Amino acid sequence: MACEGSFRSSPEIEKFLCQRLLDSTQPISERFRALFSLRNLRGAAPREALVHATRDCSNLLAHEAAFALGQMQDVDAIPALEAVLKDLSLHPIVRHEAAEALGAIGLESNTLILEESLEKDPALEVQETCELALRRIREQASSSSVKASPFLSVDPALPAMFDASVDQLREVLLNEEEGMYERYAALFALRNNGGDAAVSAIISSISARSALLKHEVAYVLGQLQNRAASDALLEVLKNVNEHPMVRHEAAEALGSIADSKSIELLEEFAKDPEPIVSQSCEVALSMLKYERSGKSFEYLFMQTPQVQ
Repeated sequence: MACEGSFRSSPEIEKFLCQRLLDSTQPISERFRALFSLRNLRGAAPREALVHATRDCSNLLAHEAAFALGQMQDVDAIPALEAVLKDLSLHPIVRHEAAEALGAIGLESNTLILEESLEKDPALEVQETCELALRRIREQASSSSVKASPFLSVDPALPAMFDASVDQLREVLLNEEEGMYERYAALFALRNNGGDAAVSAIISSISARSALLKHEVAYVLGQLQNRAASDALLEVLKNVNEHPMVRHEAAEALGSIADSKSIELLEEFAKDPEPIVSQSCEVALSMLKYERSGKSFEYLFMQTPQVQ
């Protein structure tokens, strides 16, 4: 295990993390530890390792690598993300995350590829993500100031800024006729509110028709770590007919909530036949193990890493 302490990068550390991320013989949880560490770094080596990981045989790892590049808002990653988005041989969850990353980076020049994929991609979840990303880029360009998320995430929609009550936001979020961007904006405004009524509204939307919206709802419930969401998330994870991207986010959210029922179900579904789900459970359980031991899931180095 690497030494704990303040994170300091060096060429040796970067090399270790890049190799660990791309080593398919490592457990998926160890590769995620490297991925989460690399997204805190900048420069060619971390970026190229993450770019390479977007083509990994693990769709879960590949989509997380694309997500990380978007959260890093790395402009130099745009060509690779565009190539991922256009590659229809890749799993829709990976293409979706590439589209979201292009929206997170936010350059107006990204709109051309997003508009093309909105028209041509056969997967509804990718089409909806392109629609969201295009709107986010336009909203950001027209906004005089964009506040940072209190959850330190680059969100796929800006939270609703109008003076709306929780009931009004709930109505927008649950309205199947409302635009996807408006529903996302309501979702993030409710998340930022964080009160019991807001959390209740978010939980209610886990039964939405859109798999894309449901997966974001599960992600947000994981950010909130509110145990009131446990039962709803448990039902999502147990539903083998649900879209894997939704079940995967439910698994990660349950790992964040970490009550006894959640842990029991994560252990059960770590054997799920869908790799996106089983690997999510494995990673969630590993993260929980590190948290309970008082250690960071990420590699934190004081010196060149020594691996046991």
